Amino acid sequence: MQFIDFPEMNFVVQGLDMVAIPPMYKMLQVYDKNKIDDPGAYMKKMLAEDPIDKEQFKGKRIAITVGSRGIPFLPEMVKAIVDSLKEWGADPFIVPSMGSHGGANAKGQLEVLESLGITPESMGVDIPSSMEVVEIGKLSNGAPIYVDKIAMEADGIVLFNKVKPHTEIRGDHESGLLKIIAIGLGNHEGASMFHAQGAYKMPGFLPEIGEALIATGKVCFGVGVVQNAYDDICTIKMADAAHVIELDAELLREAKAKIPDLKFKDIDVLIIDEIGKNISGSGMDPNVVGRNMSYTFEDNTGIRYIMVRGVTEESHHSGVGIGLADITTRRCLNSIDWDATWTNIVTAAAIRQGGNIPLYRNNDYDALMTIIKQCAGSDFKNPRIVRIKNTLETAHIEVSAPLYEELKNHPEIEYVSGPYELQFDEEGFIKD
Repeated sequence: MQFIDFPEMNFVVQGLDMVAIPPMYKMLQVYDKNKIDDPGAYMKKMLAEDPIDKEQFKGKRIAITVGSRGIPFLPEMVKAIVDSLKEWGADPFIVPSMGSHGGANAKGQLEVLESLGITPESMGVDIPSSMEVVEIGKLSNGAPIYVDKIAMEADGIVLFNKVKPHTEIRGDHESGLLKIIAIGLGNHEGASMFHAQGAYKMPGFLPEIGEALIATGKVCFGVGVVQNAYDDICTIKMADAAHVIELDAELLREAKAKIPDLKFKDIDVLIIDEIGKNISGSGMDPNVVGRNMSYTFEDNTGIRYIMVRGVTEESHHSGVGIGLADITTRRCLNSIDWDATWTNIVTAAAIRQGGNIPLYRNNDYDALMTIIKQCAGSDFKNPRIVRIKNTLETAHIEVSAPLYEELKNHPEIEYVSGPYELQFDEEGFIKD
């Protein structure tokens, strides 16, 4: 790990006497609330009732892909797959499938899985981890396709992943069952190769990679999960190898329709309490904030400035996404492992913005006052401020008084409480 002790930053900002933090209000954005209450039980029932030939698994060693993304009820769902395979007579195991995450090393990837509740003890199976890959084919442009060596040595592979819009690419296939092959099972070498193709070409290559793995005969079936805007699981579906690519596209269409967003525009400052790899591949979801590391998004959010307060514990000090922020704090930067962060950013070919270190102040209060002062043309005494925990949890928001007056009659936004003053502790950090 490589941490940097950033020095205290006490530069003078002229005109802060013209700046004020207005009263805040808690509000609730209303989305589609349909969800699966017990995803583990739902998964077990779905697997049991699916007409797939279960006799084919007897005596077979089967790899199950598990990535680094935070998914509610992840241990329960993975355990449902493990137990079902055991009941069918198989010898299942879990293979870490997260590209260069976890510091791009086998030990780090096991640590990521452990933080998500996935361990040999909790799952009752082995979790061998290695960065070794084998080449299984080539893309139409001649680039090699790499897949985890341990997974390819198994008798079969179960593809499991959540399906969602990607942070850098747009197409019929983005982040889902095909990406768990291209990036996840590709480990560091495969992820680096695939990202080198460029964000605009990656969606077209994903089906090629899926077809290449399916052609090996190793894919048993795929299970895709979709979350609603409240981060609850709303859909779980499976498909045999012949229909995995079709399922991936189907679930992505649903995920795009249910993605969380901010139901209003023209925000002076968006305060994000935490970013992290468990939140989004870019730390913060570009679909919410309107900016990404590859400059492939058109910003239609009207967010002028982003302030980031911290990094999630589940990220294991990876600060991927901090470069998308306009301002942060010394404490946040000091918590970041820059080896892990820049390894992931270089692998993703996103150093142009992803590797940046934003301007920082010593605490939240100074950072917020400084960034408000940057909002030229706005009322410094009444800035339009929004605060969210992270970009996965946009239902519960805090807004400043000027925005409240605009949103109080919005049909999809409800008043919760307020007004109240934003509270800071003795060190100048926002009280949670």
